[in-house]
Amino acid sequence: MPDNDELQNIAHLRREYTQGGLRRRDLPSEPLVLFERWLKQACDARLADPTAMVVATVDERGQPYQRIVLLKHFDDKGLVFYTNLGSRKAHHLERNPCISLLFPWHMLERQVMVIGKAERLSTLDVIKYFHSRPRDSQIGAWVSQQSSRISARGILESKFLELKQKFQQGEVPLPSFWGGFRVSFEQMEFWQGGENRLHDRFLYQRDGNEWKIDRLAP
Repeated sequence: MPDNDELQNIAHLRREYTQGGLRRRDLPSEPLVLFERWLKQACDARLADPTAMVVATVDERGQPYQRIVLLKHFDDKGLVFYTNLGSRKAHHLERNPCISLLFPWHMLERQVMVIGKAERLSTLDVIKYFHSRPRDSQIGAWVSQQSSRISARGILESKFLELKQKFQQGEVPLPSFWGGFRVSFEQMEFWQGGENRLHDRFLYQRDGNEWKIDRLAP
């Protein structure tokens, strides 16, 4: 456990954000254009897991939950991720499709937040992606009943070896409990760190067939 002096020092941890600002004149009319540009820059900067996003869902009592998931595809229809359909997040989205995504590109002093609704992908889309994964990842999808309680890691490792032997020949079949979601979005917010905590924030909100852009106070 940290001592009291270490805990007191947390309040004083800060740094200046100096990598540049974001101006209204530089914004494209479509949020996905800026998102693609920023994602490419995150990849080019060799950030660890540039496609990692925090996925927030809410249970039936209104309790929010968050976890990190990898973005696997995006286009005008939305942002796509895959998961075990028995997982906590999948159960939440069955009852309440409202969802929030956050891309925390700290090293570039940037964040992107997406607010929208999630819908299940078609089986065809899921199969196509599933068989593009490394074979061991396909087998790994069979192993875990995501979010369920287990007594030891060895249970997972033994199950993996068992299934690896079972699927030694031929194609690994798609598990019935594995699928994906597409997040169609109505809002996308871009945050760029600024000096003296004067950060730049711009919110895109869908307005019919166009996007309304507002600058937000930091």
